[in-house]
Amino acid sequence: MDVAEAVARRLSVRAFKPDPVPGALVRELLEAAGRAPSGGNLQPWVVHALAGEPLAEFKALVAARLMDRDEPEYHVYPPNLWEPLRTRRYQVGEDLYAALGIPREDKLGRLAQFTKNAEFFGAPVGLFVSIHRDCGPPQWADLGMFIQTLMLLAVEKGLGSCAQEFWSAYGRLTARFLDLPEDHMLFCGLALGYRDETAPVNQWRSRREPFEAWGAMRGFD
Repeated sequence: MDVAEAVARRLSVRAFKPDPVPGALVRELLEAAGRAPSGGNLQPWVVHALAGEPLAEFKALVAARLMDRDEPEYHVYPPNLWEPLRTRRYQVGEDLYAALGIPREDKLGRLAQFTKNAEFFGAPVGLFVSIHRDCGPPQWADLGMFIQTLMLLAVEKGLGSCAQEFWSAYGRLTARFLDLPEDHMLFCGLALGYRDETAPVNQWRSRREPFEAWGAMRGFD
């Protein structure tokens, strides 16, 4: 598999098989992803991987206080989202629930689907990516490059993933469970495992804008 194929095959998997992922493979992926670009070679990412009993314990802890969320330490989306970003966000949500056959008026159905985030969508591995609080936007960009590298490497190994900023609403709870130092904060979680190819939610792809909507080129033949 080449890089272009891995990019094309990657998607946010929201239904996983229960099959366990060997710890040696998870470590191999994380170590390989550590070669991601990093300004000044700061390598600001801190990663915790959970599986088996620790993952089950954490999910039970979250389930017991699912509606008692922490105050998020950052905005997942900018306040008062503007166009065309607002429409893109709205459209992807509508497309997702349409693929699942959950109409807009089925509020309970949509809530049930959303809360599957807390189960890592059934993935056997849950990853958490954290960063020092004094790091700035360049280091947060490093986190993104690390996570993208990890997700593409996972595709190469036949695995699926889903990056979850959902966990920002449980940042303090997660930090306590992981015993993060006070000067670190959680950025996101990431579900990792084998994709359930039969699940309708894994049969659709989010839309992408054409190049002309966001790109420009000058000086080329």
